[in-house]
Amino acid sequence: MATLPIASVSSSTMVFSMKTPPFPSNPLKHPYIRNSYNHLPSRRLALFQLGSVSAIPQSEFLGSIVSGKSENTATAIKEQDALNWVKNDSRRMLHVVYRVGDLEKTIKFYTECLGMKLSRKRDIPEEQYSNAFLGYGPEDSHFAVELTYNYGVDKYNIGNGFGHFGVAVNDVSKTVDLVKAKGGKVTRDPGPVKGGTRIIAFIEDPDGYTFELLERKPTPEPLCQVMLRVGDLDRSINFYKKAFGMELLRAKDNPEYKYTTAMMGYGPEDKNAVLELTYNYGVTEYDKGNGYAQIAIGTDDVYKTAEAIKLCGGTIILEPGPLPGINTKITACLDPDGWKSVFVDNIDFLKELE
Repeated sequence: MATLPIASVSSSTMVFSMKTPPFPSNPLKHPYIRNSYNHLPSRRLALFQLGSVSAIPQSEFLGSIVSGKSENTATAIKEQDALNWVKNDSRRMLHVVYRVGDLEKTIKFYTECLGMKLSRKRDIPEEQYSNAFLGYGPEDSHFAVELTYNYGVDKYNIGNGFGHFGVAVNDVSKTVDLVKAKGGKVTRDPGPVKGGTRIIAFIEDPDGYTFELLERKPTPEPLCQVMLRVGDLDRSINFYKKAFGMELLRAKDNPEYKYTTAMMGYGPEDKNAVLELTYNYGVTEYDKGNGYAQIAIGTDDVYKTAEAIKLCGGTIILEPGPLPGINTKITACLDPDGWKSVFVDNIDFLKELE
């Protein structure tokens, strides 16, 4: 049975050399880490459980309170410093990584039907995989897709947690006609979005990944969305704002269709790629499958980034540091729902592109 690397060992999105089976069982949900405390009937009762109040010297008792307050204050200052640093960090969504069963077929579909351009491609036979980067402009200034092909694996379980990628086009109907002419699959014909006037359509690539086509005026970032489903929208918004430094660009509740969405990102939607979080009423867990992998985000300091993520309750799955062989500094984490992201040193990333 073939083994699947998380991503390219020579790529800035590589987490580590951990392998995963081609068709694993549903991944475990990684809960939002919180401190929990047992409820006590009263503070007075808690003191009596330790013994007589009079048995504790007043100076020692008051001293412990002062010490506790000092520690709490120091922790609060540390957290605030970390959050302030996150807000001022130079961050940008670099690329999104996922696995495909036929690299050449997917490249052809993206270039001929969606108008993407192939920016780089490489084959790593010793690791038994190949990957390719595509997008709508240079990687140093545009969001891109990183496709990973693992030798001998031609099918993946996409699951129901991943939603879609968004691509802005000038004419949705024209793009859909092209997709049909090339033998592509259209899952929603062009038309206004439910409850609105924006023209959209949905198509699927050769591996079954969904793309939403959004009719917009020319934009500097046509590859404009990654949509993921989450089990608690407020929790996710709070995490991405604090730990990732993203802005809540807009949120919309759709009670008629029983879902709510939130757009998170590092700048206006018409000029930047954004993360679209979707909450479906009453659904708290999803099958993430084994196709979609992660989003890579640039940062000025992976060490401070990891510290801030920990302080915000995130799970670090790769401590910050340089990758063996290429020395690109990265750190990797999971959000409250278990979606993975990799932070890449900005300077090191640019060196990879040279």
